[in-house]
Amino acid sequence: MTIYQFLRLFVLWACLPNFCSPELTFRRTPGLQQMITEARIPRSDGKILHRQKRGWMWNQFFLLEEYTGSDYQYVGKLHSDQDKGDGSLKYILSGDGAGTLFIIDEKTGDIHATRRIDREEKAFYTLRAQAINRRTLRPVEPESEFVIKIHDINDNEPTFPEEIYTASVPEMSVVGTSVVQVTATDADDPSYGNSARVIYSILQGQPYFSVEPETGIIRTALPNMNRENREQYQVVIQAKDMGGQMGGLSGTTTVNITLTDVNDNPPRFPQNTIHLRVLESSPVGTAVGSVKATDADMGKNAEVDYRIIDGDGTDMFDIITEKDTQEGIITVKKPLDYESRRLYTLKVEAENTHVDPRFYYLGPFKDTTIVKISIEDVDEPPVFSRSSYLFEVHEDIEVGTIIGTVMARDPDSSSSPIRFTLDRHTDLDRIFNIHSGNGSLYTSKPLDRELSQWHNLTVIAAEINNPKETTRVSVFVRILDVNDNAPQFAVFYDTFVCENARPGQLIQTISAVDKDDPLGGQKFFFSLAAVNPNFTVQDNEDNTARILTRKNGFNRHEISTYLLPVVISDNDYPIQSSTGTLTIRVCACDSQGNMQSCSAEALLLPAGLSTGALIAILLCIIILLVIVVLFAALKRQRKTEPLILSKEDIRDNIVSYNDEGGGEEDTQAFDIGTLRNPAAIEEKKLRRDIIPETLFIPRRTPTAPDNTDVRDFINERLKEHDLDPTAPPYDSLATYAYEGNDSIAESLSSLESGTTEGDQNYDYLREWGPRFNKLAEMYGGGESDKDA
Repeated sequence: MTIYQFLRLFVLWACLPNFCSPELTFRRTPGLQQMITEARIPRSDGKILHRQKRGWMWNQFFLLEEYTGSDYQYVGKLHSDQDKGDGSLKYILSGDGAGTLFIIDEKTGDIHATRRIDREEKAFYTLRAQAINRRTLRPVEPESEFVIKIHDINDNEPTFPEEIYTASVPEMSVVGTSVVQVTATDADDPSYGNSARVIYSILQGQPYFSVEPETGIIRTALPNMNRENREQYQVVIQAKDMGGQMGGLSGTTTVNITLTDVNDNPPRFPQNTIHLRVLESSPVGTAVGSVKATDADMGKNAEVDYRIIDGDGTDMFDIITEKDTQEGIITVKKPLDYESRRLYTLKVEAENTHVDPRFYYLGPFKDTTIVKISIEDVDEPPVFSRSSYLFEVHEDIEVGTIIGTVMARDPDSSSSPIRFTLDRHTDLDRIFNIHSGNGSLYTSKPLDRELSQWHNLTVIAAEINNPKETTRVSVFVRILDVNDNAPQFAVFYDTFVCENARPGQLIQTISAVDKDDPLGGQKFFFSLAAVNPNFTVQDNEDNTARILTRKNGFNRHEISTYLLPVVISDNDYPIQSSTGTLTIRVCACDSQGNMQSCSAEALLLPAGLSTGALIAILLCIIILLVIVVLFAALKRQRKTEPLILSKEDIRDNIVSYNDEGGGEEDTQAFDIGTLRNPAAIEEKKLRRDIIPETLFIPRRTPTAPDNTDVRDFINERLKEHDLDPTAPPYDSLATYAYEGNDSIAESLSSLESGTTEGDQNYDYLREWGPRFNKLAEMYGGGESDKDA
């Protein structure tokens, strides 16, 4: 039998009839109605003692919750002192649950509960009772209000608001450190017994944690709990009512407890020595490799700072702490050289950045390791002895002279031979060249400082074994000056002398320029090429000179212009000199020496021609020249016109006239005999193409009447075609489509050639050269041709 069943039986036994029989009696009292519950206790002598056992408030009933009987649960009885027991009164019940949850016997006033009642749903019910006359339906008592209060039993276990709690506590905490508090609630009545008194206990999680029975506070129970050994714990807490006694109801909850990290572990390198490799060609800033110290802690407690504290590579390498990965990245600090050094040693230290003073006793929170870095060889390009070269050479050196030598070497241990070339993009004129083997630069063309004073060349050095490995270097060639240019007049001088000039009068100041640039500066000397009776030169010794007259007066009518050769020399070695000629005009001047007119105008004035007349004469000459040119052009155009204009101007060897005459009978329009004009044949005017040395001898025919007009026309045309380079070849046939009244020329067909009076002799074809040999073979041979 359970505790709960025992309690229910106890309550039922206590409420059996004659033990707990509540009854309401309505009595009239001045100003107050009092409910009295009477207990009738039978005596042994058979008499019933009427004793007022207890006085209750008239308006309150008590009912035990969770009734499990099969009949209605009895609540109490209403009774009026007006009730005579004859059934004349009727009891009426109203209020909370009246008629449904609570019913009343109209005759007896007994109240019953129709179903089981849960105090946790409703702790009390307020009802109203009234007694009325059944016949008149009038109330015999005023309506009264009373309360049915539900007595609690322990029918609810303690419950936690959450099924699973989550909490955390720092690792290494001292014993008794509070972790979290859990609280359970009990729906039973806390004011009635111990049904709602809860006691906490730990079911799971010992010996690591404990719980306070009254408060539910969970605390640590073991010292130095290490997160690195175990991080998660699950604790089960029980809450039990009835003060934890037997028979009490209980509920449980789970608390997941996490140990949070503290910095109680120093960083540690997994190896005492770390080996890394890097190419010697790696530029500054290249990452060589990484080192990492492990820390059992997490978060900021595991943050580590790396630094190089010792070693022979402190100047060549650096280390950077990568915050995301907590690694130390070793980088190249200076250029490396395999040939200089092949191994470096570094001592690297890793230290926690956030140290907890409580754990200093665990030791220093840092560690060191040795890093050895091996330098690997790569095929490096050649290295010049200088970053750039400057050569100075005089411009007068001979072609092929060496002006300087560039030097380069292979820095690799294999030491491959070097081949030198000149970048032709920097020497488009190919003035220089270089020996591929020794790097000597020499000239391939003459130099001229006055054309270019500087030449910026680029020399390329490449390994013969690996031509892809190349290096470039700049070579600056400065051309030094040599005195190879003679001085000349600085400008063109327009010099004149007045007719009334006196001896020693200044007529011109001259200066000179020189393309050369001597170190000491320019120094010029002026003199006359020969003694001149009219003028002299006076050197001012400041690179200028004055031209002075030597006689009194000049006559422009006798001599209008004088030519004065002046010799200009420089002061450099070798001395260069040139002769410049001054043209001095004789002009008429006023008394102040201002020029009025010079020789050209003065010579024309006596002839009586003014400037306007000269202009008119010049215009006439120009007009005449234009007329001549136009006439020549028109004549040229006439010569090039064709004999007969046709609709289609086609250049061909046959000129056709589409006009048919009267046949063989018509001889008046055209005399064919003029085509065989002996005079025209004797002139032998040849065409401009290839002409054989001997012409055909024309066949003699009877002389036809001379037609002068046609003959003149044909002769004129022949002359024009002979002189016209655009004429057809000499052997072209011009056909005139006009027939006369008779064929004086007889037949032109070759069909009758065999019947002619004499055979033609084609032996002359052999004399025309090799190009006519084929014709000579075909038409030559005499009798053999006939026999054939």
